[in-house]
Amino acid sequence: MSTLEERAAAAAGRTESAAAPAAAESAHVPAPLADPDIPEPGPEGPERVPVWTAWSRVMGTVRGIAKNGWYGKPNTTGSYQFRGVDAALNAFGPACRLHGVLVLPVRTEAAYRDVKTSTGKNSRECTVTVTYRIVGPAGDFLEVQSVGESMDSADKGTAKALSTSLRSLLLLGGLVPTDDADPDSSNVERGEAPVRSALSYLDEVCNPGTSTGRLRQIHYELRQTNQLGTLVTNEVGDEEPIGEMVVRIGKERAAGGAQ
Repeated sequence: MSTLEERAAAAAGRTESAAAPAAAESAHVPAPLADPDIPEPGPEGPERVPVWTAWSRVMGTVRGIAKNGWYGKPNTTGSYQFRGVDAALNAFGPACRLHGVLVLPVRTEAAYRDVKTSTGKNSRECTVTVTYRIVGPAGDFLEVQSVGESMDSADKGTAKALSTSLRSLLLLGGLVPTDDADPDSSNVERGEAPVRSALSYLDEVCNPGTSTGRLRQIHYELRQTNQLGTLVTNEVGDEEPIGEMVVRIGKERAAGGAQ
């Protein structure tokens, strides 16, 4: 300890050896990320090979990622280890830099719904479909999609879903080996979710800014709740089954070049 810390400890009637165990017991501090031991690219930069060759080299560099994260207190009932997005980035970041590969999200489609946990607490579910562009050192690229899902009672749902999507892309797209299932870092049980009414979708369906991907998601949600045949007043004042309306507007926007 520094001189000031020693004086403070003495004033409190304790010593460094007595303070350390108390601090360790007060909170579980997660272990720092392990050094992946991946070198930096040389002064001439990575070799300008096609993107599929560069990504294959990234896969060869990242041979495995250990499950070092814990949900709950380690080695207690209900706790388990998981491999989080930080661990994936810790391995793939240096490997991508070494081989001149960029992984960039270029398009995201998100869907939300209100749900309840098994204890009745209000929460929000977020599902994202992200299109990633994997750019190689020669400038060519691959585009792949990955999905992510989360449930959160505050304002972190979208960020969690995006992190899950990126982790899935890196682990599955990188074919990182594992001998068991990869559970999420949260363990929230869903309760019965309230059914959203067909009418509540109307403004979103009619909004010109609603993407064709979101319209497909709305059609899926209506089908899951058996509401495709529900009559609503469409954008011109006529009654129309909402399922037919969603399909019609989706085709019109696709024909007009909407994404």
